[in-house]
Amino acid sequence: MANTSSAKKRVRQNERRTERNRDRRSRIRSAVKNVEMAIDTGDRAAAEGAFKIAEPELMSGVTKGIIKKNTASRKVSRLSARVNALT
Repeated sequence: MANTSSAKKRVRQNERRTERNRDRRSRIRSAVKNVEMAIDTGDRAAAEGAFKIAEPELMSGVTKGIIKKNTASRKVSRLSARVNALT
Protein backbone atom coordinates (compact mmCIF):
# COMPACT_ATOMS: atom_id res chain seq x y z
CA MET A 1 0.00 0.00 0.00
CA ALA A 2 1.25 3.48 -0.86
CA ASN A 3 2.24 5.54 2.17
CA THR A 4 3.68 8.77 0.83
CA SER A 5 1.62 11.36 -1.00
CA SER A 6 3.77 10.98 -4.12
CA ALA A 7 3.24 7.21 -4.11
CA LYS A 8 -0.52 7.72 -3.74
CA LYS A 9 -0.47 10.13 -6.67
CA ARG A 10 1.52 7.62 -8.73
CA VAL A 11 -1.16 4.98 -8.03
CA ARG A 12 -3.89 7.36 -9.20
CA GLN A 13 -1.96 8.23 -12.36
CA ASN A 14 -1.33 4.58 -13.15
CA GLU A 15 -5.02 3.78 -12.83
CA ARG A 16 -5.97 6.58 -15.23
CA ARG A 17 -3.28 5.60 -17.73
CA THR A 18 -4.25 1.94 -17.57
CA GLU A 19 -7.86 2.82 -18.31
CA ARG A 20 -6.84 5.06 -21.23
CA ASN A 21 -4.52 2.42 -22.69
CA ARG A 22 -7.22 -0.24 -22.35
CA ASP A 23 -9.62 1.97 -24.32
CA ARG A 24 -7.03 2.66 -27.01
CA ARG A 25 -6.12 -1.02 -27.33
CA SER A 26 -9.79 -1.93 -27.61
CA ARG A 27 -10.32 0.70 -30.32
CA ILE A 28 -7.37 -0.71 -32.29
CA ARG A 29 -8.62 -4.28 -32.01
CA SER A 30 -12.14 -3.28 -33.06
CA ALA A 31 -10.84 -1.41 -36.11
CA VAL A 32 -8.74 -4.38 -37.22
CA LYS A 33 -11.67 -6.75 -36.62
CA ASN A 34 -13.93 -4.55 -38.78
CA VAL A 35 -11.45 -4.76 -41.66
CA GLU A 36 -11.20 -8.54 -41.30
CA MET A 37 -14.99 -8.94 -41.24
CA ALA A 38 -15.31 -6.81 -44.39
CA ILE A 39 -12.62 -8.92 -46.07
CA ASP A 40 -14.44 -12.12 -45.08
CA THR A 41 -17.67 -10.87 -46.65
CA GLY A 42 -15.77 -10.02 -49.84
CA ASP A 43 -16.93 -6.41 -49.94
CA ARG A 44 -13.95 -4.45 -51.24
CA ALA A 45 -15.49 -1.00 -50.72
CA ALA A 46 -16.34 -1.75 -47.10
CA ALA A 47 -12.91 -3.29 -46.55
CA GLU A 48 -11.15 -0.22 -47.96
CA GLY A 49 -13.27 2.08 -45.83
CA ALA A 50 -12.58 0.07 -42.68
CA PHE A 51 -8.88 -0.09 -43.56
CA LYS A 52 -8.71 3.70 -43.84
CA ILE A 53 -10.00 3.86 -40.27
CA ALA A 54 -7.81 1.03 -38.94
CA GLU A 55 -4.47 2.23 -40.28
CA PRO A 56 -4.40 5.55 -38.36
CA GLU A 57 -5.65 3.77 -35.24
CA LEU A 58 -2.73 1.35 -35.42
CA MET A 59 -0.17 4.08 -36.02
CA SER A 60 -1.62 6.20 -33.24
CA GLY A 61 -1.18 3.18 -30.97
CA VAL A 62 2.51 3.27 -31.85
CA THR A 63 2.92 6.91 -30.87
CA LYS A 64 1.05 6.29 -27.61
CA GLY A 65 3.21 3.27 -26.77
CA ILE A 66 0.38 0.74 -26.90
CA ILE A 67 1.98 -1.44 -29.57
CA LYS A 68 5.43 -1.58 -31.13
CA LYS A 69 6.21 0.06 -34.45
CA ASN A 70 7.09 -3.15 -36.31
CA THR A 71 3.97 -4.87 -35.02
CA ALA A 72 1.75 -2.09 -36.33
CA SER A 73 3.60 -2.00 -39.65
CA ARG A 74 3.24 -5.75 -40.03
CA LYS A 75 -0.49 -5.63 -39.30
CA VAL A 76 -1.02 -2.74 -41.74
CA SER A 77 0.97 -4.50 -44.43
CA ARG A 78 -0.91 -7.77 -44.08
CA LEU A 79 -4.30 -6.08 -43.96
CA SER A 80 -3.56 -3.96 -47.02
CA ALA A 81 -2.40 -7.03 -48.93
CA ARG A 82 -5.64 -8.83 -48.07
CA VAL A 83 -7.74 -5.81 -49.06
CA ASN A 84 -5.88 -5.47 -52.36
CA ALA A 85 -6.36 -9.17 -53.07
CA LEU A 86 -10.12 -8.68 -53.17
CA THR A 87 -11.46 -8.39 -56.70
